[in-house]
Amino acid sequence: MIRTKAAPGYRLLALFFALFVLFMYGPMLVIVVLSFQGPQGGLTFPLRGLSLHWFRELAQGLGVVDIGAALRRSLGLGLAVMLFTVAFSVLAGLAFRKKLAGGNALFFVVVASLIMPSIIVSLGIGLEFRLLDAGIKKALELLGMQQTLDGYGTSLGLFTSALGAHLTWTLPFGLLIMFAVFNRFNPAFEEAARDLGASPWQGFRHVVLPLIAPAVVGIGMFGFTLSWDEIARTSQAIGDVNTLPLELQGLTTTVTTPSIYALGTVTTLVSFIVMGLAMGLVKLLGRRKSHD
Repeated sequence: MIRTKAAPGYRLLALFFALFVLFMYGPMLVIVVLSFQGPQGGLTFPLRGLSLHWFRELAQGLGVVDIGAALRRSLGLGLAVMLFTVAFSVLAGLAFRKKLAGGNALFFVVVASLIMPSIIVSLGIGLEFRLLDAGIKKALELLGMQQTLDGYGTSLGLFTSALGAHLTWTLPFGLLIMFAVFNRFNPAFEEAARDLGASPWQGFRHVVLPLIAPAVVGIGMFGFTLSWDEIARTSQAIGDVNTLPLELQGLTTTVTTPSIYALGTVTTLVSFIVMGLAMGLVKLLGRRKSHD
């Protein structure tokens, strides 16, 4: 057996990397550990017993906060963001394969949302929808639809302003991934499909989509996970309801038991489940591709 001598500084770099990993994942590990404390557990170490007590407390609710409803809202919003991100990213990737008039300007406008402060984006979207509310109310008043006006609340909501706010965060990532994929895509496959009589839709469905499917799954995972834990872009744009991250942020000032750690563990578990499903789907698609 031949042993190669480690390069100078190898151990130092390995130690630095280990400390970096600990810095990134240490807080998450601490929260997970503290969430499994016994009934006498507190918010800090030492650990007092081991049980699922605080998860049972979480299931019963945290005061006036309906955790179940917030969880369902976050899941619904995350799934909607995932679907829109995938659809828009794939369509934009296909469109940008050809030279578009004003395409560069459009690309920079979309990507610019990544460098803008999230809270500014949220405030701008919230203000935009409040102006829309004022216009709608004025129109209803002019049309004499008083009953509708009395029942009208706001256009701010989970699947209106909040969805748009989250898409300003997820779409740039989806577009960048799709552009990278299509830059390496061989158009000869589509040309062969057309030579065999396939229509543009058939070529996309049976040739292009199977080849880019792993990237599409990755975009979907990005869309869901980025939406799942988003706070700043949601805070001013969601209206009169809260997503789970906003409820969790509010609970940090009122809940003084490890049940908040149990909530953090549950939300982290959901993220890992989504990532696991995405990676499993990518692996399955890779196997099918190799068999074909």
